[in-house]
Amino acid sequence: MRRFLRDSFEKMTASKGKNEVLNLPNTITLLRLVVVPVLFLLILSPGRVMSMVIAVLFIIASITDLIDGYVARKYNIVTTMGKFLDPVADKLVVTTAMIMMIPIGRIPAWIVAIIIIRDLLVDGLRSIASADGLVIDASRLGKQKTLCQIIAVSALLIHYDTVFGVDAHAVGIVVLYLALALTVWSGADYFMRFYEKRIGQW
Repeated sequence: MRRFLRDSFEKMTASKGKNEVLNLPNTITLLRLVVVPVLFLLILSPGRVMSMVIAVLFIIASITDLIDGYVARKYNIVTTMGKFLDPVADKLVVTTAMIMMIPIGRIPAWIVAIIIIRDLLVDGLRSIASADGLVIDASRLGKQKTLCQIIAVSALLIHYDTVFGVDAHAVGIVVLYLALALTVWSGADYFMRFYEKRIGQW
């Protein structure tokens, strides 16, 4: 199976540069970005049916994040392009979903602002650390934050009562505040670990 997949990848690409982009994990990641323009429909038609359709697409996109990572590790096809595309795709999908829910009153704008600012600061910090030869790995807090954000956004996209009578919006808001706490906590953790590594260099 492993040999078959690698042979397929070679047939899909005519050069090493193309193979860097068009391998299976990267293709799955690029397909995840297709969800982004669909999220804009939420503003035009925020009814029950459209909300459920968009929520399902968002959940599928989130699941593919696990799939492309698993395939890349299992078949040893981790690439520089993949390392760049994967987190970018995740943030684009989640952030776009949150921003699209602000005008229709499903998510507080200030929470979205804090989450975006935190991500920008952490990305900047990791770039500075990398330039200084320091590696700040993703922490368990960051992964928990991402999971909570996905659950919260999924519930807020559904918004209405589910077939089980659960108030999806209320569930989403509760998990969103948990995600916010983890967002701030994990952000502070990145800065503390950066400071400790810099002190260690001195």
